[in-house]
Amino acid sequence: MHSRSVVAVVSLALLCCVAGPGGWAGLAAQGHGQDSRPGLAVLPFDNGGSYGQDKENFDALQKGIAGMLISELAANPAARVVEREEIEKLLAEQNLGTSGKVAPETAAKIGKLVGARYVITGSFIDFYGDFRLDARLVNVETSEIIKVESDRKQRDHLFDIIRTVGARLMKDANLPPLPRQAADPRSSREIPTEALTFYSKALLYQDRGQKDKAVEMYQRALAVFPEYTEAREGLQRVKNS
Repeated sequence: MHSRSVVAVVSLALLCCVAGPGGWAGLAAQGHGQDSRPGLAVLPFDNGGSYGQDKENFDALQKGIAGMLISELAANPAARVVEREEIEKLLAEQNLGTSGKVAPETAAKIGKLVGARYVITGSFIDFYGDFRLDARLVNVETSEIIKVESDRKQRDHLFDIIRTVGARLMKDANLPPLPRQAADPRSSREIPTEALTFYSKALLYQDRGQKDKAVEMYQRALAVFPEYTEAREGLQRVKNS
Protein backbone atom coordinates (compact mmCIF):
# COMPACT_ATOMS: atom_id res chain seq x y z
CA MET A 1 0.00 0.00 0.00
CA HIS A 2 2.83 2.34 0.91
CA SER A 3 4.58 1.72 -2.41
CA ARG A 4 1.34 2.42 -4.31
CA SER A 5 0.95 5.74 -2.50
CA VAL A 6 4.50 6.73 -3.39
CA VAL A 7 3.87 5.90 -7.06
CA ALA A 8 0.67 7.94 -7.05
CA VAL A 9 2.40 10.95 -5.53
CA VAL A 10 5.28 10.75 -8.01
CA SER A 11 2.86 10.43 -10.93
CA LEU A 12 0.92 13.44 -9.73
CA ALA A 13 4.10 15.48 -9.43
CA LEU A 14 5.18 14.51 -12.94
CA LEU A 15 1.79 15.44 -14.34
CA CYS A 16 1.96 18.85 -12.71
CA CYS A 17 5.41 19.40 -14.19
CA VAL A 18 4.16 18.53 -17.67
CA ALA A 19 1.20 20.86 -17.19
CA GLY A 20 3.62 23.72 -16.59
CA PRO A 21 3.68 26.47 -13.95
CA GLY A 22 -0.09 26.54 -13.86
CA GLY A 23 -0.35 22.91 -12.76
CA TRP A 24 -3.93 21.66 -12.75
CA ALA A 25 -5.17 25.18 -13.48
CA GLY A 26 -3.07 25.19 -16.63
CA LEU A 27 -4.56 21.89 -17.78
CA ALA A 28 -8.07 23.15 -17.10
CA ALA A 29 -7.37 26.34 -19.03
CA GLN A 30 -6.15 24.33 -22.00
CA GLY A 31 -9.32 22.29 -21.91
CA HIS A 32 -11.49 25.38 -21.93
CA GLY A 33 -9.31 27.43 -24.27
CA GLN A 34 -10.56 25.93 -27.53
CA ASP A 35 -12.74 28.21 -29.64
CA SER A 36 -15.99 26.33 -30.12
CA ARG A 37 -17.69 29.05 -32.19
CA PRO A 38 -18.66 28.09 -35.75
CA GLY A 39 -15.93 29.06 -38.18
CA LEU A 40 -16.75 31.04 -41.32
CA ALA A 41 -14.43 31.45 -44.31
CA VAL A 42 -15.19 33.88 -47.15
CA LEU A 43 -13.57 33.28 -50.53
CA PRO A 44 -13.00 35.94 -53.21
CA PHE A 45 -16.12 36.56 -55.27
CA ASP A 46 -16.30 35.77 -58.98
CA ASN A 47 -17.01 38.38 -61.64
CA GLY A 48 -19.97 36.84 -63.43
CA GLY A 49 -19.68 39.11 -66.46
CA SER A 50 -19.72 42.83 -65.73
CA TYR A 51 -19.71 45.88 -67.97
CA GLY A 52 -19.28 49.62 -67.57
CA GLN A 53 -16.08 49.76 -65.48
CA ASP A 54 -12.39 49.09 -66.03
CA LYS A 55 -11.42 45.43 -65.70
CA GLU A 56 -9.14 46.28 -62.79
CA ASN A 57 -12.09 47.71 -60.87
CA PHE A 58 -13.93 44.41 -61.25
CA ASP A 59 -10.78 42.42 -60.37
CA ALA A 60 -10.54 44.52 -57.22
CA LEU A 61 -14.18 43.98 -56.29
CA GLN A 62 -13.58 40.23 -56.21
CA LYS A 63 -11.44 40.89 -53.17
CA GLY A 64 -13.22 43.96 -51.82
CA ILE A 65 -16.65 42.34 -51.56
CA ALA A 66 -15.14 39.37 -49.72
CA GLY A 67 -13.19 41.72 -47.45
CA MET A 68 -16.28 43.73 -46.51
CA LEU A 69 -18.35 40.58 -45.94
CA ILE A 70 -15.63 39.31 -43.62
CA SER A 71 -15.83 42.58 -41.71
CA GLU A 72 -19.62 42.39 -41.42
CA LEU A 73 -19.58 38.77 -40.24
CA ALA A 74 -16.66 39.31 -37.84
CA ALA A 75 -18.70 41.94 -36.00
CA ASN A 76 -20.79 39.07 -34.63
CA PRO A 77 -19.05 37.69 -31.52
CA ALA A 78 -20.87 34.37 -31.96
CA ALA A 79 -18.75 33.50 -35.01
CA ARG A 80 -15.06 32.88 -35.67
CA VAL A 81 -14.28 34.41 -39.04
CA VAL A 82 -11.10 33.37 -40.86
CA GLU A 83 -8.80 36.29 -41.69
CA ARG A 84 -8.76 37.33 -45.36
CA GLU A 85 -4.96 37.11 -45.50
CA GLU A 86 -5.08 33.49 -44.34
CA ILE A 87 -7.51 32.62 -47.14
CA GLU A 88 -5.36 34.40 -49.75
CA LYS A 89 -2.26 32.57 -48.57
CA LEU A 90 -4.04 29.24 -48.74
CA LEU A 91 -5.40 29.92 -52.22
CA ALA A 92 -1.86 30.64 -53.40
CA GLU A 93 -0.45 27.52 -51.72
CA GLN A 94 -3.15 25.32 -53.25
CA ASN A 95 -2.63 26.98 -56.65
CA LEU A 96 -6.28 28.01 -56.74
CA GLY A 97 -6.83 31.17 -58.74
CA THR A 98 -9.63 33.62 -58.00
CA SER A 99 -10.90 33.52 -61.59
CA GLY A 100 -13.76 31.20 -62.33
CA LYS A 101 -16.50 29.91 -60.07
CA VAL A 102 -15.33 27.85 -57.09
CA ALA A 103 -17.11 24.48 -56.90
CA PRO A 104 -18.75 23.60 -53.57
CA GLU A 105 -16.36 20.64 -53.20
CA THR A 106 -13.34 22.91 -53.61
CA ALA A 107 -14.82 25.45 -51.20
CA ALA A 108 -15.39 22.68 -48.65
CA LYS A 109 -11.77 21.53 -49.03
CA ILE A 110 -10.54 25.04 -48.30
CA GLY A 111 -12.91 25.30 -45.36
CA LYS A 112 -11.55 22.11 -43.83
CA LEU A 113 -7.97 23.37 -44.17
CA VAL A 114 -8.80 26.51 -42.14
CA GLY A 115 -11.05 24.73 -39.65
CA ALA A 116 -14.27 26.42 -40.77
CA ARG A 117 -17.78 25.01 -40.49
CA TYR A 118 -19.11 27.08 -43.38
CA VAL A 119 -17.56 28.60 -46.49
CA ILE A 120 -19.09 31.54 -48.34
CA THR A 121 -18.55 31.80 -52.08
CA GLY A 122 -20.37 33.86 -54.66
CA SER A 123 -20.40 36.08 -57.69
CA PHE A 124 -21.42 39.54 -58.78
CA ILE A 125 -22.62 41.17 -61.98
CA ASP A 126 -22.39 44.89 -62.61
CA PHE A 127 -24.26 45.77 -65.80
CA TYR A 128 -23.56 49.46 -66.30
CA GLY A 129 -24.49 50.26 -62.71
CA ASP A 130 -27.19 47.65 -62.19
CA PHE A 131 -25.47 45.56 -59.51
CA ARG A 132 -26.38 42.07 -58.33
CA LEU A 133 -24.63 40.04 -55.65
CA ASP A 134 -25.14 36.29 -55.09
CA ALA A 135 -23.62 34.50 -52.10
CA ARG A 136 -23.64 30.77 -51.37
CA LEU A 137 -23.29 29.25 -47.90
CA VAL A 138 -21.53 25.87 -48.15
CA ASN A 139 -21.48 23.23 -45.41
CA VAL A 140 -17.85 22.12 -45.13
CA GLU A 141 -18.66 18.61 -43.92
CA THR A 142 -21.13 17.73 -46.69
CA SER A 143 -20.10 20.18 -49.48
CA GLU A 144 -23.81 21.02 -49.66
CA ILE A 145 -24.97 24.51 -50.58
CA ILE A 146 -27.22 25.32 -47.65
CA LYS A 147 -28.53 28.64 -48.87
CA VAL A 148 -28.11 31.18 -51.65
CA GLU A 149 -28.64 34.84 -50.79
CA SER A 150 -28.99 37.58 -53.39
CA ASP A 151 -29.54 41.31 -53.49
CA ARG A 152 -29.77 43.76 -56.36
CA LYS A 153 -29.58 47.54 -56.39
CA GLN A 154 -27.83 50.33 -58.24
CA ARG A 155 -24.05 50.33 -57.87
CA ASP A 156 -24.25 53.52 -55.80
CA HIS A 157 -25.73 51.36 -53.02
CA LEU A 158 -23.05 48.67 -53.12
CA PHE A 159 -22.35 48.76 -49.39
CA ASP A 160 -26.06 48.32 -48.63
CA ILE A 161 -26.07 45.23 -50.86
CA ILE A 162 -23.09 43.73 -49.03
CA ARG A 163 -24.54 44.55 -45.60
CA THR A 164 -27.93 43.04 -46.49
CA VAL A 165 -26.42 39.81 -47.80
CA GLY A 166 -24.13 39.59 -44.76
CA ALA A 167 -27.06 39.89 -42.34
CA ARG A 168 -28.94 37.14 -44.16
CA LEU A 169 -25.91 34.84 -44.12
CA MET A 170 -25.66 35.27 -40.35
CA LYS A 171 -29.21 33.93 -40.02
CA ASP A 172 -28.49 31.09 -42.44
CA ALA A 173 -25.49 30.06 -40.32
CA ASN A 174 -27.76 30.08 -37.23
CA LEU A 175 -25.90 32.98 -35.67
CA PRO A 176 -27.75 35.23 -33.23
CA PRO A 177 -28.29 38.84 -34.28
CA LEU A 178 -25.59 41.38 -33.45
CA PRO A 179 -25.69 42.74 -29.90
CA ARG A 180 -27.38 46.13 -29.89
CA GLN A 181 -24.22 48.00 -28.84
CA ALA A 182 -22.48 46.64 -31.94
CA ALA A 183 -25.46 46.75 -34.31
CA ASP A 184 -26.46 50.39 -33.80
CA PRO A 185 -23.24 52.10 -34.94
CA ARG A 186 -22.77 49.66 -37.84
CA SER A 187 -26.31 50.09 -39.13
CA SER A 188 -25.94 53.86 -39.22
CA ARG A 189 -22.76 54.02 -41.28
CA GLU A 190 -22.94 54.41 -45.05
CA ILE A 191 -19.72 53.69 -46.93
CA PRO A 192 -19.75 55.44 -50.34
CA THR A 193 -19.19 53.18 -53.33
CA GLU A 194 -16.24 55.35 -54.36
CA ALA A 195 -14.50 54.65 -51.03
CA LEU A 196 -15.32 50.95 -51.29
CA THR A 197 -13.82 50.88 -54.78
CA PHE A 198 -10.56 52.42 -53.54
CA TYR A 199 -10.53 49.97 -50.61
CA SER A 200 -11.00 47.06 -53.02
CA LYS A 201 -8.12 48.27 -55.18
CA ALA A 202 -5.96 48.54 -52.07
CA LEU A 203 -6.60 44.85 -51.32
CA LEU A 204 -5.82 43.94 -54.94
CA TYR A 205 -2.48 45.77 -54.91
CA GLN A 206 -1.69 44.45 -51.44
CA ASP A 207 -2.11 40.86 -52.62
CA ARG A 208 0.05 41.61 -55.66
CA GLY A 209 2.81 42.90 -53.41
CA GLN A 210 2.47 46.46 -54.73
CA LYS A 211 2.78 48.12 -51.35
CA ASP A 212 3.03 51.74 -52.52
CA LYS A 213 -0.11 51.47 -54.64
CA ALA A 214 -1.96 49.76 -51.80
CA VAL A 215 -1.05 52.60 -49.43
CA GLU A 216 -2.23 55.16 -51.98
CA MET A 217 -5.60 53.42 -52.45
CA TYR A 218 -6.18 53.09 -48.69
CA GLN A 219 -5.43 56.80 -48.32
CA ARG A 220 -7.82 57.69 -51.12
CA ALA A 221 -10.55 55.58 -49.53
CA LEU A 222 -10.04 57.45 -46.25
CA ALA A 223 -10.08 60.79 -48.06
CA VAL A 224 -13.56 59.96 -49.35
CA PHE A 225 -14.78 58.41 -46.08
CA PRO A 226 -12.58 59.28 -43.06
CA GLU A 227 -14.54 56.93 -40.78
CA TYR A 228 -13.68 53.91 -42.93
CA THR A 229 -12.32 51.66 -40.16
CA GLU A 230 -11.40 48.77 -42.46
CA ALA A 231 -9.34 51.08 -44.70
CA ARG A 232 -7.55 52.62 -41.73
CA GLU A 233 -6.68 49.19 -40.31
CA GLY A 234 -5.56 47.96 -43.74
CA LEU A 235 -3.34 51.00 -44.20
CA GLN A 236 -1.70 50.35 -40.86
CA ARG A 237 -1.09 46.68 -41.70
CA VAL A 238 0.55 47.52 -45.02
CA LYS A 239 2.77 50.19 -43.45
CA ASN A 240 3.86 47.74 -40.75
CA SER A 241 4.51 44.87 -43.16
